[in-house]
Amino acid sequence: MLVDRLKSHKVYLASKSPRRHELLNGMGVDFEYLPLDVEEDYSEELTPVEVAEYLSQLKLSPIAYDFYEKGSIFIACDTIVVLNGRIIGKPVDLDDAKKILRELSGNEHTVISGLSVAMNGKLSTAHKETLVKFKPLSDEEIDYYVDRYRPLDKAGAYGIQEWIGYIGIEYVEGSFYNIMGLPTRLLWEMLEAIVDG
Repeated sequence: MLVDRLKSHKVYLASKSPRRHELLNGMGVDFEYLPLDVEEDYSEELTPVEVAEYLSQLKLSPIAYDFYEKGSIFIACDTIVVLNGRIIGKPVDLDDAKKILRELSGNEHTVISGLSVAMNGKLSTAHKETLVKFKPLSDEEIDYYVDRYRPLDKAGAYGIQEWIGYIGIEYVEGSFYNIMGLPTRLLWEMLEAIVDG
């Protein structure tokens, strides 16, 4: 089983996200995290999918992963929110978070995660897309959520696992865990491929 085979590798997660830590722990993977700060700049000519994949690769670029001990595995993920073809990043302040949620209110948007896995100098990158529909949110609901939960570290200004997700999500098409920030099934497949390949 993959969980057992991974025990013979050192696994590193290039992310400070507590949600990604929680999900990777939940998958039974022992790992250490690399708290890297990367300037998330990208070309405006890239498509949203290309942006998500590029940013996940960018998080591994400061790591000379081929110089680490042989067999070490490196994981990086970047999640973006796309509304009507436009990438919505993390809010700059609480007012911006409320503005973003008003845009998402009553609409469908897409959550795209780019995922990169590297071992022994070999890099594999893929992505997962999930469709999310918010019910129409009242200003009172938006104010309550933003003031109480302060979602400044979240793309799209919300965490689906928080209050706003419980009361505001009408439906999800695709991976729920992708919306939390780590497409776990895709990662499992990529880990199987890199460990067994």
